Amino acid sequence: MWLKRLSLINFKNIRQAEIDLSERFNCFVGDNGAGKTNVLDAVHYLSMSKSAFTMTDGQSVSHGEDFFVVEGSYIADSERLEGVNCAFSRKGGKILKRNGKEYERLADHVGNFPLVIVSPRDTELIMDAADERRRYLNGFISQLDKAYLASMMRYNAVLAERNRFLKTSSDEQMLLIYDMQLSEHGTRVYERRREIVDQMREMIEEYYRFLAEDRERVDITYRSELDDMPLSDLLLRSRERDIINQFTCSGVHRDDLIFKIGGYPLRKYGSQGQQKSFLIALKLAQYRMLAEHCHERPILLLDDLFDKLDIGRVERLLSLVSAEEFGQIFITDCNKIRLEDTLQRADVGYKLFTVEQGEVRL
Repeated sequence: MWLKRLSLINFKNIRQAEIDLSERFNCFVGDNGAGKTNVLDAVHYLSMSKSAFTMTDGQSVSHGEDFFVVEGSYIADSERLEGVNCAFSRKGGKILKRNGKEYERLADHVGNFPLVIVSPRDTELIMDAADERRRYLNGFISQLDKAYLASMMRYNAVLAERNRFLKTSSDEQMLLIYDMQLSEHGTRVYERRREIVDQMREMIEEYYRFLAEDRERVDITYRSELDDMPLSDLLLRSRERDIINQFTCSGVHRDDLIFKIGGYPLRKYGSQGQQKSFLIALKLAQYRMLAEHCHERPILLLDDLFDKLDIGRVERLLSLVSAEEFGQIFITDCNKIRLEDTLQRADVGYKLFTVEQGEVRL
């Protein structure tokens, strides 16, 4: 699947843009703050109906304006034409349409236009708390599996209700009802997460070895309290603690991903280049799994391509994603000469856009 045309109105610092894109490589160059990443985030909006970063819809509206519109014209790998329109107004909220028809639920759109983004902010997956890694895992699996997304949304809703209840009551009968619902949806979430991580493990190691030419072995592990006992038993065991703390202390909302290199924590023992290579390998494994499941080549966004990567790793990455199994690719960089030289050595065709103060031109 590829995005043929991207239209923007009042999206972040881009007041208006009409961008005709290449089916393969699309490069956006400009100074920091010019708006390069905003173009990529607009593409992310069309796939996921939200920003790739920790920004609300309101924060994505240009200063002084009341709305934004992001519109895309796609061509599927089957040559089918698709149109997506995402509009947000401060008064009316967000509306998402596919081929002119509005979705009743935004969640129904997730997975229809698969996408993977590699960004400097991915380091948060290594350096920050477990909720960042859970958020990543949820976003990824939701593109693969709508039933997972439904279970995750229902689990979170019941969890919020249970936590509110714990602040005012400790009625055992009501807690058992909440526990039954949490156990039902949480167990589904746990099983799917474990299955996906197990499938990713060898792919990540394969991509890492190619990118880094590194003999150190990398690994990813899914850690959950449900490894030791069913969620229903965990909730009963932590009942007294939940009542004292007035929130739910056990469940899949506490799960984590463990990243290692050479058997040691990647966060402590991996260099910046090793960490970046691991994160790219993680995202490439995600790409492959999405492509196999959706029967569409996802769009790949490479934001700030050279961030923490030496030229050798960049060239190996470009040689990898220029293969036929990869589709449309978006790249941003602040150095036009460096990017063009690297692309020419990789022998890939590309379309290059200059971004300056929110204006995008070919």
